[in-house]
Amino acid sequence: MTDPSLLIPPPEHALSPVSDTAMTDPSASAFELPDKIIDPEALLAKMQGASDVESQRESIVAILAEARDEGRARISAALADGPLCGPEAAHAYSRLTDGLVRAAMDAAARWLHPNPTPTEGERIAVLAVGGFGRGEMAPFSDVDLLFLTPYKQTAWGESLIEAVLYVLWDLKMKVGQSVRTVDQCLRLGRDDMTIRTSLLERRLIWGDETLSAELDDRIWPELFRDTGPEFVEAKLAERESRHERNGGSRYLVEPNVKESKGGLRDLQALYWIEKYLYDVDDPESLIAKGVFTADEFAIFTAAESFLWSVRCHLHLAAGRANEHLSFDIQVEVAAAMGFEDVEGQRAVERFMQVYFLHARSVGELSRIFLVALEAQHIKAKPSLGRAIRGFFGRDADTTPDGFTLLDGRLTAADPDTFLRDPVNLLKLFKISLEVDAMIHPDALRLATANLDRLEEIRGDKQANAIFLDILLGHSNPERGLRRMNETGVLGAFLPEFGRIVAMMQFNMYHHYTVDEHTITCLSVMSRIEREILKDELPYATAIMSGVVNRRALYVAMLLHDIGKGLPQDHSIIGAEMAAEICPRLGLDEADTQTVVWLVRNHLLMSDTAQKRDISDARTVSDFASAVASQERLKLLLVLTVCDIRGVGPDTWSNWKATLLRQLYSAAKDYLTDGIDSPSRHQREEEAKAALVAGIPDLPADFIAQELERHYTPYWLGLPTVTHICVARMIGEVDDGAIASDFTEDSERDATRVTFAHTDHPGAFARMAGALAMVGANVLDARSYTTSDGYATSVFWIQDIEGHPYESHRLDRLRTTVRRTLMGEVLARKELETRDKIKRRERDFVVPTNITFDNSGSDLFTIVEVDTRDRPGLLHDLTRELATCNVNIFSAIIATYGEQAVDTFYIKDLFGMKLSSESKRRQVETALRAAVMRRPEGTM
Repeated sequence: MTDPSLLIPPPEHALSPVSDTAMTDPSASAFELPDKIIDPEALLAKMQGASDVESQRESIVAILAEARDEGRARISAALADGPLCGPEAAHAYSRLTDGLVRAAMDAAARWLHPNPTPTEGERIAVLAVGGFGRGEMAPFSDVDLLFLTPYKQTAWGESLIEAVLYVLWDLKMKVGQSVRTVDQCLRLGRDDMTIRTSLLERRLIWGDETLSAELDDRIWPELFRDTGPEFVEAKLAERESRHERNGGSRYLVEPNVKESKGGLRDLQALYWIEKYLYDVDDPESLIAKGVFTADEFAIFTAAESFLWSVRCHLHLAAGRANEHLSFDIQVEVAAAMGFEDVEGQRAVERFMQVYFLHARSVGELSRIFLVALEAQHIKAKPSLGRAIRGFFGRDADTTPDGFTLLDGRLTAADPDTFLRDPVNLLKLFKISLEVDAMIHPDALRLATANLDRLEEIRGDKQANAIFLDILLGHSNPERGLRRMNETGVLGAFLPEFGRIVAMMQFNMYHHYTVDEHTITCLSVMSRIEREILKDELPYATAIMSGVVNRRALYVAMLLHDIGKGLPQDHSIIGAEMAAEICPRLGLDEADTQTVVWLVRNHLLMSDTAQKRDISDARTVSDFASAVASQERLKLLLVLTVCDIRGVGPDTWSNWKATLLRQLYSAAKDYLTDGIDSPSRHQREEEAKAALVAGIPDLPADFIAQELERHYTPYWLGLPTVTHICVARMIGEVDDGAIASDFTEDSERDATRVTFAHTDHPGAFARMAGALAMVGANVLDARSYTTSDGYATSVFWIQDIEGHPYESHRLDRLRTTVRRTLMGEVLARKELETRDKIKRRERDFVVPTNITFDNSGSDLFTIVEVDTRDRPGLLHDLTRELATCNVNIFSAIIATYGEQAVDTFYIKDLFGMKLSSESKRRQVETALRAAVMRRPEGTM
C-alpha cells in the first residue's frame, strides 16, 4: 500500500488540483465490495418457521444481528485494504443499513403484524432522512427514519412501527424516528430548520411509493421555493454557533471531525444550501452553477474523501459513534491510514498535518461559496467603509496598480496586468489591511494559482518591505497573516514558514498547530502594543509603549518556532534559519543579530522562571549574564509572555505572571547595578525588619528567637506574609506535632499550604504524599530547617481545574492531610490505585532525563527530573531522595501537558553539594526507580 504521507502536498499550497491533494490518489488503495451487502430476501427465508410472534421476533433479531456483523466485518476488511476509501465505506454502511431496515420491515409486516388487505389509511412509507438519506453513514452513525402515513396513524400502523423499532433497538442501532403525514412534514418544516434540513436529503427505502412521491412533489413549491435567503442565513448562523461550541478554530489539536471548523459538517452545509436553492441532487452541479471551478470542486471532493476516511476509521477504532479525534485515537487512525514515522516527525503528526491542510481548504471553499451567494443576491454583501471609499476616490473604480472592487471586495481589475508584477500578490494583502477591506475569492484564486511567482520576488526589496509592512505597519497583523497563510502566499513567500504550516506537535501542552500558534502569538503582541491587555500584562505593556525595537521583536515572534519538526533542537536550528531569513527581509546586521539571539533563547526566560529557584542569587546572575543587556531583557519578556499566551486559552496564569515579573525585576536590577544592588545581606535585613513590623503583638524575646533561628535562604526565599504565618505557627509545634496553615494566595492564583514541625527525615515526602492524596497539583515547594531543630515546608497548590481551593473545600483538605501526616493513611499505598496512565495520554512519548548541576547555585546541587507527569510523582521522587539521605531545600514543579519537570535544590546530610560522582549515580538510580515504580496500565 502506498504510504499516504508521500501524497502530502507542499504545505504552502492551500487550494490545489486534486492530483496534488493529499490522500486522494485512487491508485493508492482500492475498495472492493458488491453493491448488495446483504440480501433481504435470503434473510426473510431464514426467518420463517417460528411458532409464535415472540419467538419469531427473537429469531428475526438473531438472524439480522448475524447479517449485520457479517456485513460490518466485510466493510471493515475492505476499508483496511483501501484505507483512503472513506466515501465508499460510508456508502457501504448505508447500503448495509438499508438492507437491515428493509428486512426488519418485511419481517414485521409479514409475521409480527400481518395485514394482507391494508386500507387506504394504513399505507406506510419508510424514508431515510439526514445523513442516512444522503446514503452516507459512518460505522456507528444514527439511523434517521421518517415513517410517512397518509392520515392520522392507525392502530395497525402504530403496532407495526413499534415492532420494527424494537427490532432495530435490539440490533443496537441508535434510531432517530418520526411519524408524520405529508402535511405535517411541510407544516413542521416551516417552523423548524432542523426538520427542514433533514427533509432535504430523503429517499424511500420501504413501503408506499405514492406517499413518498407526494412529498417529493409538494416539498419544493410549498416549503423550499422563495425561502432560500432565510435558509441560508439560518445555516450560516448555525455554523457560527457550532464553530464556537467546538473551539472556534480549525487548528485545534483535538478536533471534532464532524462538527469542528473545517470538518465534514461545513462541507455538508455547502451542499445543503446548494440543494435547497437549486433542487439538485449532485454536488458536482456546483461547477455548472459557477460556484466552483473544476479544480476547486476536485478539492471539495478530496477534502470530503479524506474526512470521511478519518471518520470511518475513528468509529472503528473507538468501537462506537465518536467524532472527537482525541490524542489516543489519533495514533490508531494514523496507523490504520498508513502513515509512518520519519526523522523529526511521528506518523501521527504527519497524519494531523494532512488533516489540517484539508480543514484549511474547507475554509477557503466556504468563503468562495458565500461570495457566490452574494453575487446572486442571496446573501447580503459587505458594506463599504470610509477607508476603502477614500482609497478609490469619488470617481475612480480602479487604481493604477490594477486593483478594483467587486461585490464590495478587493480584487484585480485585469489578471494579466496584475500578474506582470508579482509584487502585487503581496500588495493585495497590504492594501486590504490599509483600507479594511475583504479580498474577493477571485483575487485569492489568482494568488493561489500563481504561488510559484512568489519565488521570483523573495529577494526583492520592495516585496520584502511590503511584507514587513503587513507584519509591522497596521493595527493588528493577525488578519493579513492568517489570510496569507490560508491561501498559501505566506508559505510560498517564506518557504521556511511554509514547512510548519498545519504542523501539529503531538503533546497535551500545545492547543494549536505551529503556524496557528505563531499567528496567535503575533496577535497577542499587537494587543499588548495597543494597550488592550494593560491590566493583565502591565510589565509587557509598559515595555511596548516605550522605545523598543519593534522590527526585531515582531520578526523574532514570527520565526521563533520555525525550526519545529526537524531532528535538531528547534531553538538552535531556528536561529540558524533566522540568520538567513532576516537579511532577505531587509533587516540590518544589528537587527538580525537581535532576532537570531531571541529565537535561539526564546525559551530561556520561561524555563528559568518555571524550572529554577529565582530567589537564589545565582539563578538571577546566570540569567542576567546570559541576557547581557536591558534591551534584550525587555524584548525577551514580551516574547515570552506572547509565546505562553499563544499556546492555548488556559495556559497563562497569575502564577506564571508572578514568576516572570519577579525574574524580570531581579534581572533588571542586576543589569542596572550589578551584584551590589541590593546585596544578599541587605535583602535579608529588610525581610527581618518587615517581619518585626508584621508581628508587633508577639513577645520581644520570641521575636528575637525567630530572627535568629532561620538561615539566609529562608529570608530570601519566602515573602513576608509567609514569614509572619510561620512565626505565629512555630510556637504551636510540640514534639511530634505538625502545625499547618491553608491560605489563598490570590497574587499567584494558588493556595499556600504552610507546615511547621520538628525536623526529621522524610517529612517533606510525607507532606507531598498527603497533598497528592487530595488531588492537589503542586506548583512550587520550599523546605527550610532552623538552627534549633524545626523545619518549615511551604507548598503552593491548585485543584484539578488549575484554581485555588475554594474555602468550603479547605476543611476536607486539612483533614486528609492531617490523617496522612499522622500515619492513619499510607499515601504510597493509596496512590498506587490512582497512578495509572489515562488512556488519552498513553501514546505520548516522554523520555526520562535526569540532570545534576553544581554550578547553577552557590549553595545547592540542582537536580532536574524531566519525565511523564502523573499523580504522586512528587511524593515518589522526594521519598527516594530522603532514602538517599538527601535534604531538599526547594522543589520547583513545572508541567507542560503530559510532561513534568521537577527541580530540586538539595544538599547531603553534611550540608554539602553532591560533589561525589558515585553519590550522584546513587541518587539518579533511585529517582529513575521512582519514575518507573507505578504500573503502566491505563484508565
